[in-house]
Amino acid sequence: MTAPDLLKGKTALVTGATSGIGEALSRRLAGRGAHVILLAPDPARVARLADELGASATALPLDLRDHAAVDAVASRIPPAVRAIDVLVNCAGHDMGGDVRFHELDPSALDGIMAVNVLGLMRLTRAILPAMVERGRGDIVNVGSITSRQRSRHLAAYASSKHAVHGFSQSLRADYADTDLRIIEILPGAVKTNFASRRLGGDDARAAAFYERFPVTLSPDDVASAILYALEQPLNVTVSELVVVPTRER
Repeated sequence: MTAPDLLKGKTALVTGATSGIGEALSRRLAGRGAHVILLAPDPARVARLADELGASATALPLDLRDHAAVDAVASRIPPAVRAIDVLVNCAGHDMGGDVRFHELDPSALDGIMAVNVLGLMRLTRAILPAMVERGRGDIVNVGSITSRQRSRHLAAYASSKHAVHGFSQSLRADYADTDLRIIEILPGAVKTNFASRRLGGDDARAAAFYERFPVTLSPDDVASAILYALEQPLNVTVSELVVVPTRER
């Protein structure tokens, strides 16, 4: 099979599927012939994207902070597409961030960890048993370059991404004797609406945030990196892939 054919007929579950990297990846996966289960918290946005992608997509509205619902997610996936070949943990949360740590509201800290760490881990726990039973599957965790370097005003977010890195490494160790592939993608600065959400919809502050970076990635740049990892021969695992803009300083 050629690389673009490796995803044809596969089922992929993508979190954060209605914006940023998750949306770009969902569109690319559908274009590769995969069936994409779109997981995101806003039912209307999930439904709109699913309608746009047609038979290539299934809408799955779910808030990763609702841990009981996450634990039971398999029961909400239609039986025809319940066998997940690819899980992409792409959803990110940093609402209330971009402040010094002592200024961060404790409730914001809870939200960051609930989505970026506990939601990601619990969803993986819900999907993983069927992959283990079938003896195959790909799990892609979208981390961040903030788990590799100091990051001003991002203590909670960066800590959550350190946790994602440790979780990815541990999964790789747990399933080293199987054909499961655990892939971690570590992007640098990606220009999306994430900064605006982080700052409570303050677009001016979001623009100022991105001005810190002379160059940024686009969501499609990161989606391309994820596809690169997924389309490697099945005996090859891209365990970690750091993606940064050219001319980044």
